[in-house]
Amino acid sequence: MRFQVNRDVFSEAVSFVVKLLPQRNPQPILAGVLIEADGSGLTLSAFDYEASARTTIEATVETPGTILVHGRLLSDIASRLPNAPIEIAVEDDGGITVTCGSARFTLAAMPVEEYPSIPEVSGSSGVVPADEFGTAIAQVGFAASRDDVTPVLTGVQLEVSGHTLSLVATDRYRVSLRDVPWDGEAVEATALVPARTLLEVGKTFGHAGTIQVAFSGAGDREIIAFTAGNKTVTSLLIKGNFPPVRRLFPEQTEHYAVINTADLVEAVRRVSLVLDRAAPLRFTFAADGVTMDASGSEHARASESVDAILSGGDEVTLGLNPQYLIEALGAVKSEFVRVTFTSSDNANKLSPVLITSQTSVDQAGLDSFKYLLQPNLLLR
Repeated sequence: MRFQVNRDVFSEAVSFVVKLLPQRNPQPILAGVLIEADGSGLTLSAFDYEASARTTIEATVETPGTILVHGRLLSDIASRLPNAPIEIAVEDDGGITVTCGSARFTLAAMPVEEYPSIPEVSGSSGVVPADEFGTAIAQVGFAASRDDVTPVLTGVQLEVSGHTLSLVATDRYRVSLRDVPWDGEAVEATALVPARTLLEVGKTFGHAGTIQVAFSGAGDREIIAFTAGNKTVTSLLIKGNFPPVRRLFPEQTEHYAVINTADLVEAVRRVSLVLDRAAPLRFTFAADGVTMDASGSEHARASESVDAILSGGDEVTLGLNPQYLIEALGAVKSEFVRVTFTSSDNANKLSPVLITSQTSVDQAGLDSFKYLLQPNLLLR
């Protein structure tokens, strides 16, 4: 096999396909990138049985063929080559040479016949706007659990209903939800996608214009595919029942406070400096503003107030995890934020607060982002 390819195009393609591979793979063969060269150009693929990435690029192919080479090493080499065309060839001894300008590398070939087949996708599909989908992934993905003890909570639930695609994530202490338009088959479909994979999809495809989303497979090999332009990412779905968290969101939101998002973020960061690890921050929402109070070890104390407008009810005091709140405020893409105080049928349980965007002091945000955060008990 022998081909010539643009250095920047090739480097970007290799970087894309290896991005989803784990840093350490128990099966060395899965660390490889499969490169197929034919008359139409190059196809580069990577697969670790759970996620795959594939892209096609233009190249001048002298001799068609297929090779498997260590992906991260090839990516590191390609990104540091001089600005000149790359030539890759399989030599008579089986080694793979990478030549660019005066730079020359010889790499070991991995056995192509041992590499697993890349999943093929066929099933119901639809199209979502890439910018909205990328934003939605960023707004929801951070709320997924990072604890593998409960696998279903490490994913983001995608739900298609009519012409809407919903993204939902929870780690038991918070729930994040966002809807985006769905243009495609009016199916009722769900897919529990690993948050790590979905976050990479959002970063990679967020400026692609549109993204095609397809559901495929059955049983233990259900997969979802995301395609934009010449790139495709597939992911094996997480098996299990996602908790019915939608019912936690309140319908009536009359008791709330509106606060400048940036002012609240900065105040929370300052006051929480004195908090012990995992300790809640005390918030008092009143007619004249919201006050934060914290006390920690070494007798350190801090307090700060931020302007707020309280509507529909009396003063509220509660404890919130400051890091969870900061992450939610970072997901609110608006100048102001609305913090709504919900009610619960259980008098012995603290009711969560609902965080949504607010375009101005008087105007609710236009997006569908919702974030529920469970308060913490405050020690008197």
